[in-house]
This record gives sequence, C-alpha cells and structure tokens, in this order.
Amino acid sequence: MVRALLGRWAFLIIGGALLTPYVLLGVVLFSVGSSVSLENSADMLRAQVLVLAGTIPALVVTGWVPVIRALSAAVARQLLGVHLTPARSATWADRWRTGLWLTAHLILGGVMSALTLSVPPACLVLLGVPLLGEQASRDMHLWGYEPAEWGSGTAPLAGLAGLAALAALVAGAGWLLARLAPVLLGPSAAEKLAEAERRAERLAQRNQLARDLHDSVGHALSIVTVQAGAAGHVLDADPEFARRALAAIEDTARAALTDLDQVLGLLREDHDDQRGTQPGSPDLGALPDLLDRTRLAGVSVTLDLSGDLSGLPEKVSREAYRIVQECLTNVLRHAGQVPAALRLAPDAEGLLIVMTNPLGPGTPVPSGGRGLRGIAERARTLRGRSSAGLEGELWRVEVWLPR
Repeated sequence: MVRALLGRWAFLIIGGALLTPYVLLGVVLFSVGSSVSLENSADMLRAQVLVLAGTIPALVVTGWVPVIRALSAAVARQLLGVHLTPARSATWADRWRTGLWLTAHLILGGVMSALTLSVPPACLVLLGVPLLGEQASRDMHLWGYEPAEWGSGTAPLAGLAGLAALAALVAGAGWLLARLAPVLLGPSAAEKLAEAERRAERLAQRNQLARDLHDSVGHALSIVTVQAGAAGHVLDADPEFARRALAAIEDTARAALTDLDQVLGLLREDHDDQRGTQPGSPDLGALPDLLDRTRLAGVSVTLDLSGDLSGLPEKVSREAYRIVQECLTNVLRHAGQVPAALRLAPDAEGLLIVMTNPLGPGTPVPSGGRGLRGIAERARTLRGRSSAGLEGELWRVEVWLPR
C-alpha cells in the first residue's frame, strides 16, 4: 500500500514538473495581453484564473501528438499500477481523450506538487514548536493556527494532522487518475471490438490447427498400429506382406511428419492471412494415396465419385480431405478391418460426402468424441452441415459443404 502511494505521489510530482513550462507560457501571455493589476488578493485570483485559462488549451493541443498517448500510458502503467497497453493515438477521438488526460494529470500534479513543497516544511515547524520556546510560540501564526491560543502542546498534533491530510489528498488524487487512465488512455469501443475480433480469429485458427493435428496424426497412428500388428503376426509366414506393411508404415509416418511440421510452423509464427491452414496442406488431390494407405491397413474402401473434384475451391477441398481422413480413422479405430463405402458427389452447389461402414460384432455405437465434433466444426466453418448415426446396421456420416 505504501509502495502504491509513493508511486502515485511520484506520478503527481512528474505532472507538476511538466506543468511548469505551460504555466510560464500562461504568465507570458497574461503579462502581454492583460491589464489586470495585482494590487489585492482578488486581482491575484483573477490573474491565476487567466493564467490557467491560457494553460489548459496548450495542454489539450499537446495531447493531440500521437506519441503522447503511448508515453502517458507507459508511465501510468508503471506508477499508477493500471493495466494499459501503450499505443499511439490513431483517431481524433484518441487525441481528444489524451488531451483531457494530460490536462487532468498536469493540473492535479501541479496542485499536489505545490502542497508537497509547502505542507511538509510547515508541519515540521509545528512539530518543533515545543522546542522553540514560549516567545517563539506566541509569535507564530501559521495557516490561522496560533500556538499561544491553542497551547504549544497541540502544535505537534496539528503537524501530524497536516501530513496525514497531505497523504490523504495525494492518495485521493492518485486514485482519481488511476480510475481515469483506462477511460482516457485505454482502448476505444472500436479498438475493443477489433481486439475481440482478433482474439476470436486467433482462437478459430488454433482450433483449426488442433483439428488438423488430431485428424492427420490420429489417422497415421491408427494405420501404423494396425499395420505393425499385422506385420508382426505374419512376419515368418508371409514376409512379403510384412515388407508391404512396413513400407506402408514408413509412408504413413512420413506423411504425418509433414503434416506435423506444417502445424508446428503455424504455431510458431503468426500467419493471420492464412486462417490456420497452410497452402501446402493436403486436399482431395491426395485422396488416392489416403485410400491406398487405408486399404493396406485392412479397410476395404470403395469410392463412388460422381463429378469432378478439381473444380472445388481450395478451402472446400482441404476441409473435405480432412473430413474423409477422420472418417477413415474412425472406421479403423472403432470398427476395425471392415469394408467401408465412400461417396463424393460434387455439383454446382457444393460437395456431398457420405461414409458408411458396418460396426462389426460387439462394437459400441460411437458417442461423439473429438473426431465427430471436429467434423461438425469443419462443416460449420464453411456454413455446411453434418450428421452421424446408425442407419440400419451401418454407421453413416454425411457432410454437406457448400462452395
């Protein structure tokens, strides 16, 4: 608490120091353009008001400098303890808010600096009144306080009260500036909306990367597991099949490493314009290789293609590849080495993907894990739709992706 008070006190002192040249400017303007005499206290008060009136516009105009906002936010964050991200003024609304902040900071800082220079010495004098002697006590008049009238023993109490009042004023002024800082130096409503959109976009990108990693690596591990198990069982009886299985494991692992390298590259860098998918990601052009690797794992996949896939948009083609990949992974993981039927029907409106397979004896009905959720999320990303469930004795996944 003491550290926070000292930080805010230092912030106010800085404001008072920065106010000095503006006050000098106001004095010069007053002396040149005003005929007010300084014969009494009322004239002095009017002069001070005129000087202040000439100072405030200069403070506001200074706040228009774009870099002032970033500097003010950086100092306020350090000394006031407020959470601010220093940024230059980008709009006139930012400049006006910065001008108001600079005015509040320097005016309050000037007042607190003047009190800091005058109150502590006077309070020290009051604390030492009992040591000055009776004559000095009778001759002392300080801010209306007369030790001779109140008793010299009350002077130290008055001194302590003055220091406490100064600390309270500093704490109040610092509290006020700490509350004003986020309003005047913080992001505007438009900036907050833009930052929320950026956060949502980054979250969508990372979700996309997570889906890609799940689908590619999950598919590869499923095939590698099945192939390794099959090769181990027939290694002595059918060495040729074992060699083919090991070759399939090698190809699958190499493809998975390529996908993993792409995903990790996107995680290390900020590719805002790629929306989570690298141009080198596989698309439906790589579908034959995917089906061949799956067939080598023991899943007999038949493809029913009614149309040309080459005319699909790249985004649709990439997402469709990942959806088919996840469907095949689910067949391997949940149903095992069973026949599967894949239907792809592109037309002028979009692409229909249908995957069916028997569940196999004793296979539980899938309950909707990450794979099915990932398929649904990919479809929603392209404003498509998806469904999955039993159709008779077959498990059926249907996805529609519009162009």
